[in-house]
Amino acid sequence: MTTLKAKLQDDLTAAIKARDELRSATLRLTLSAIGYEETAGKQARELSDDEVLKVITREAKKRREAADAFAKGGRADSAERERAEGEVLAGYLPQQLSDEELTALVAEAVAEAKAGGAEGPKAMGAVMKVVKPKVGNRAEGGRVSAEVKRQLS
Repeated sequence: MTTLKAKLQDDLTAAIKARDELRSATLRLTLSAIGYEETAGKQARELSDDEVLKVITREAKKRREAADAFAKGGRADSAERERAEGEVLAGYLPQQLSDEELTALVAEAVAEAKAGGAEGPKAMGAVMKVVKPKVGNRAEGGRVSAEVKRQLS
């Protein structure tokens, strides 16, 4: 078992013992998503820590999107629950880049792409190829893409 998955299961056990309903429900759903991912496809396999991290990231994104949808629909209590679940999952994710750090990384990538001859909005793909490995999983793709578009225009 991977160390991140083991940590999730240990934290679930602790949350159940502490009768922390929010944390235990969130961790159960996340472990369920990990189990589903492990059994998806033609052959069952065990996920690496990086793959488990991707599942947690996807689950956190679902919570943010659901919170926004509930807030727009006038269901503040459900939106608050989704945000709280997202905060629980954020504790397992790497520290996200600040806006300033992301802007600086994208500026470097734009400069590299311009040195390679790519300029303007058509350089989007070239810049994304350079910046994505630098950013890794410390920023969502949508955030990175928006910043690249902003700097290229």
